Amino acid sequence: MSYTKFIAALVRANSSNVGKIRISPARCRSTAASTKSQEEKEQQMDGCPVVETVPVELISENKNAANTQLSKIHIDFDNTQEAYKSKGNIELLRSLLVFKLCTIDLLVDKNKELMDLSKKLLGQWMFEKLMKMTFYGQFVAGEDHNSIKPLIQKNQAFGVGAVLDYSVEEDLTQEEAEKKEMDSCVSEAEKESPGADHREKKYKAHRQFGDRRGGVISARTYFYADEAKCDNQMETFINCIKASGGASSDGFSAIKMTALGRPQFLLQFSEVLVKWRQFFNFLAAQQGKSQMMVLEQKLELEQLKESLTKLGVGDKDDIENWFTGEKLEALITAPPTQFLLLAIKVCRYLMILNVCCVLVVQTGHLEPLLNKFTAEEESQMKRMLQRVDVLAKHALENGVRLMVDAEQTYFQPAISRLTLEMQRKFNKEKPIIFNTYQCYLKEAYDNVTVDVELSRREGWYFGAKLVRGAYMYQERARAKEIGYEDPINPDYEATNRMYHKCLEYVLEEIEHSRKANVMVASHNEDTVKFTLEKMNEMGLSPTENKVYFGQLLGMCDQISFPLGQAGFPVYKYVPYGPVNEVIPYLSRRAQENRGFMKGSQRERSLLWKELKRRVLGGQIFYKPVY
Repeated sequence: MSYTKFIAALVRANSSNVGKIRISPARCRSTAASTKSQEEKEQQMDGCPVVETVPVELISENKNAANTQLSKIHIDFDNTQEAYKSKGNIELLRSLLVFKLCTIDLLVDKNKELMDLSKKLLGQWMFEKLMKMTFYGQFVAGEDHNSIKPLIQKNQAFGVGAVLDYSVEEDLTQEEAEKKEMDSCVSEAEKESPGADHREKKYKAHRQFGDRRGGVISARTYFYADEAKCDNQMETFINCIKASGGASSDGFSAIKMTALGRPQFLLQFSEVLVKWRQFFNFLAAQQGKSQMMVLEQKLELEQLKESLTKLGVGDKDDIENWFTGEKLEALITAPPTQFLLLAIKVCRYLMILNVCCVLVVQTGHLEPLLNKFTAEEESQMKRMLQRVDVLAKHALENGVRLMVDAEQTYFQPAISRLTLEMQRKFNKEKPIIFNTYQCYLKEAYDNVTVDVELSRREGWYFGAKLVRGAYMYQERARAKEIGYEDPINPDYEATNRMYHKCLEYVLEEIEHSRKANVMVASHNEDTVKFTLEKMNEMGLSPTENKVYFGQLLGMCDQISFPLGQAGFPVYKYVPYGPVNEVIPYLSRRAQENRGFMKGSQRERSLLWKELKRRVLGGQIFYKPVY
């Protein structure tokens, strides 16, 4: 996509329909939490009852299937023979060893130092052998896209697909990471005139949080070096997409926006989007609509024109001309949908076109938000957008769905907006682009409902991955120290309720239109059971491929494989990369599993149960057959 076309897409909000947008009463859904869902418990229960459905009618896009009866679904997450039939006995022993090691605090806390020491003592060849027998073999599929194919094909034979994830990261010191972050997140204009802008603290780089790896256990971290490195990372993602397309017919590939360009753009674009949402709320409050739910807020056009005139945005004739020919009726809908069109017109430039004004709500005046970008900075931003477009086109050509990972909240508004623009362009016939929603965020439900509503109005396929989130400790510490509202839900139970609330909303959209798709990316059995129960209630068949499940490679096989063998679309996040270069990833896996394994003995007990069953049954040399 050219830069000009991207801007056109960004400001486009189906201008011919702007004034006609309303939420149809028949499709307007409550924003209240469902009374049907039950609160999950932080510690998973040992038992997992059989999930069954009663026969219900399947509502399908295929008219011939309208009277099809769903067969009974029977999933027993305690059936170790089914859960581990793809694993040999050596693999079961390895899992038991690795999970046990993950519960030993000293080993986990010093895992990086111990791996470095092992490499020195054993030498590179022996070190790699040791890692492949333990942590690397458990959590990483292989070194390159060719070596991972046997594992992917084996998992597919047992009903489990793959989300390929090239997990190589730089092994930087904290000081090096902080320097790179500050260099790439501060514009030349800010360096020349510090304090001359009206940037919010949340959307500025802070050296004490420059190392974005801190407090993050399950997400890759990229630091910007130069444009050539971004091009290399784009090529890596392209290879990952091609490998996914070559290995299966329905695979996913994961990408991160921070790998594709200078993060300064994401910071500043995020702030512009948030500022304009605040501007909308300011105008809505003037019209007495501040207490309404986000999807119900609409601005009356005449009052809007009066407000803009009073603010000095332009004279009355200018403001009238902004709406001429667009057939605006009485209502303007809430951001980040059609109101963004107005935002861009009011601001006249938008940030990526050297903007620079935004309403400061506290003063009620338009004031500079950013100084102008240099020509090189603007060029860097254009190239980032072009890389995103190239990846989306490759995904489409290779029959692969592209999963855009979530990142920190100060980057996420821009990431979500760019992802939404890709969905508008590429999700017209089927879901190619998926956005990720972190349900530990207080605003998760509003974000999901607004994006679903926009997809419904514009007629494209909504694709979402729901996760609990990967940056909680870092986000809370940053908010507290820098001084802005904590974006994270107050406790684990609140996050569970948010997850189920978002999930139920998307499931209802699937039930209504069959144009939404969701991946339930969770290791929590209660959440999986909740999803199955809702699918049963709504008559959603697993064969429709609208609801997917996702877990990490090497974890929760007792969830993934029974689901896959029962016909549900289920996927493993499959990391791969050279042994030495995925050590940062393995280090986090060990830390994540410490909490996971200490919180529940379930997976280890199931592994022991299956191993004992095989030994007592004479299957000492069991090998999977497929």
